[in-house]
Amino acid sequence: MRIKTILCYGDSNTWGYIPGSGERYGLHERWTGVLQDLLGEQYNIIEEGLKSRTTIFPDPEKQFKDGREYLIPCLESHAPLDLVILFLGTNDLKNRYSLSVAEVAANVSVLIDTVKQSKSGMNNSAPQILLLAPPPLGKLTEFEDVFRGGPAKSRKLPHEFQVTAEKLKCPFFNTAEIISSSNIDGVHFDVSEHRRLGERIALIVKQILDKQQ
Repeated sequence: MRIKTILCYGDSNTWGYIPGSGERYGLHERWTGVLQDLLGEQYNIIEEGLKSRTTIFPDPEKQFKDGREYLIPCLESHAPLDLVILFLGTNDLKNRYSLSVAEVAANVSVLIDTVKQSKSGMNNSAPQILLLAPPPLGKLTEFEDVFRGGPAKSRKLPHEFQVTAEKLKCPFFNTAEIISSSNIDGVHFDVSEHRRLGERIALIVKQILDKQQ
């Protein structure tokens, strides 16, 4: 059986940021690692998480955070891909960008179109895409100034993402159905949430890729 390759393209919550410390969860604690463990050796999970990664905007304070800029090289580097999981949007809610929820969703649509127009799937086709909506921001502590006004916007993000996914005909999952942001910093995930997310995404991935067989 051919090994199926899945690219997980996200931000610090895909990288595995530990709330409070800023250190990184272990390989088998991160949701991507949980996903790999559950799917087994017939799947190759590529972790592509970057702290502070946005959808399509350069960060004025940090270099190399523009998700669109790196997406095409990343797709080509890891081709052929069976599935791309897009898990971005939280960092677009930072106060410095002053974006509406609709604008964040439009940014995500640019990434979806980029993947669809690529030839990074099997036989120079486009890979499948799974869009994840991040859970709403929680009670902000150390990130209160950075995400000023973000919590209210974040609660509207899943609906806008779902509309975008339906319009562009790609599978969608609202992660807020099963996980929430940590009470420690209001942005990142506790290890228990990584476990829950990995378990649910494993089921969704099988549903998506089984249709290809």
